[in-house]
Formats: sequence, structure tokens, C-alpha cells
Amino acid sequence: MPAILAYLVRRLVILVLSLLVAAVVLFVLLRLLPGDPANALLGVGATDAQIAAARAQLGSDQPLAAQFADFLGKLARFDLGQSFVSKTDVLPEIGRRLSVTLPLTIGGFVLAIAIALPLGILAAVKSGRRTDGAISTISQLGIAIPVFWLGILLITLFAVNLRIFPSGGFPLKGWSEVGPAALSMVLPVATVALVIAASLLRYVRSATLDVLGSDYLRTARALGSGYATAVVRHGIRNGAVPVISILGIELATSFLGAVTVEKVYALPGLGSMLLLAISQRDYPDVQGVLFVSTLLVLLIGFLADLAQRLIDPRLREQAHTS
Repeated sequence: MPAILAYLVRRLVILVLSLLVAAVVLFVLLRLLPGDPANALLGVGATDAQIAAARAQLGSDQPLAAQFADFLGKLARFDLGQSFVSKTDVLPEIGRRLSVTLPLTIGGFVLAIAIALPLGILAAVKSGRRTDGAISTISQLGIAIPVFWLGILLITLFAVNLRIFPSGGFPLKGWSEVGPAALSMVLPVATVALVIAASLLRYVRSATLDVLGSDYLRTARALGSGYATAVVRHGIRNGAVPVISILGIELATSFLGAVTVEKVYALPGLGSMLLLAISQRDYPDVQGVLFVSTLLVLLIGFLADLAQRLIDPRLREQAHTS
């Protein structure tokens, strides 16, 4: 137990250090971009005096070291600042936007697993046959199709032609209107799910093939275990370890890729907030969205790593000896 706790402490320290490095990189890169937030705030025709006053109000006239110290101090208090343009607090706005982005990402991810797991296992069991070839072909097509094109295709089919689902948008009252909100998320979730499932299916098939051809599975069957029993008792756990790692990567990728899906379906999530903030040079909004996104991606990797060690005793032994 002390070794496991030591491992957890090390991983948490790495997580905190990664967040600190991410904060430094975000701060520096945003200040290196051309343009001035004061000009974006005032618009064309502003005088030098107005620009100087806007810089003083925004704090962009301060030395970079002072701006960075203020940024880190606010982060330590869980304060992401205030938008230059809307004058609203960044953290509550991100929370409101996450109520759209998280259901989109998690819903698409869960649906992708429900699609990829049975099809990937079926393709492995039927390896070399027509079923395997058909599933692999569909997977390759899914990987090749751009996500925005897939979204447009689903809109054309189910919103324009069949008129079953709305083509985009989200209720102004959010999830307080459960029915319309859920209906507006069907096509976006399906878009995310199909993109993830196409990629995930290949890894499930590969992991299942490794299990079916493994020595320990043949040994279990030689000792008297039935095929299904041997697969359930010995195969699932061993096959799940590499798949969990891929699941973590796919979940993080789908969260970051939600920007494109939100744009296609006009959803008021983190993606639209980030794009608008970039166009307006709204540093607090950009920093806030990117920092929260980085935090969520790092947490996903952290949880996937822990899940692997809970499933695979060999990794737990490495944690004890390292």
C-alpha cells in the first residue's frame, strides 16, 4: 500500500508540474501572437489616447513578468480572470459551456465504445473471412471521412431530407429544456461516436487477435477450461490493458475535436467560445478555455494510467519496485 500511495503521489506531482508548464506555454504563446487586445476591443478609428487607456484598463501595458505573476496568482485562487470583451467571469462561462461540450464528448465516447467493442471482437473472431473484411472496410472509410463532412452528411440525411432531428443549435435555456436539448444533441453525438468508433474498432480487433492467439489462452484450454470461460477469465483482462490506453487517447482527442463538431452544429460549447475569443484577442477567455482543456486531457491520461494498473498486476508490481 505505501508503494501504491507513493506512485499516486508521483503521478499527482507530475500532473501539477504539467499544468504549470502548460500555463507558462499558454501565457507566452498568446503574448507572442501579433495584434493588441486593446485594438480588438476598441475597433477601427480609436485614438492613441484611447488605446493607451484601454491597455491600462486591461493590464496589457504592464511588463510580461508582472502580467504572468498576476496570471499565476489568479490560477492559485481558481480565478481565470474576467473577459476583456464581455466583462464576465471566465470560469462560470466555461462551466456553462461545458454543460454542452461534456455531454457531447462523453455521449459520443460511450456510443463509440458500444459500437466498436462488439464489431472489433466480431472482426477478430471472423478474421480472414468476409465479415472481417466488411468491418475493416467500414472502419477505414470512417477514418478517411473528415468529421465536418460526416456532420454535413448526417444533417442532410436526417435533418433536411427526413426531418427527424434539428440541423443545429441548442435551446437558450439549456438543459432546463430537457427534450429539445437532448434532441439537438443526437446528431452531434452520433458524429463524434462514428469518428471515434472507426478508429477504436481497429485497436479492439488487434487486441482481441493477440488474446485469441496467446499462449496463456491455449494453456487454459489445455487444462480443461472451455473456450468462452478461458476468454472471459484470462483474455478480457489482458486484452483490456492496451485498449484502455487507446480509450484514454481517443477520449482526449474527441474532447479536443469537439471544436469542429460544435462549429458544424452551431452548439454553444467550449469550441465556439474559444474561436470567438481568439478572433477578439480576448486573452482571459483563450487562456481559460485552453487551460481547462489541458487540465481535462491530463486528468483523462491520469485516470487511464490508474485503470491500467488496477487491471494488470504486472504494472502494479512495477509500481512497487519503481
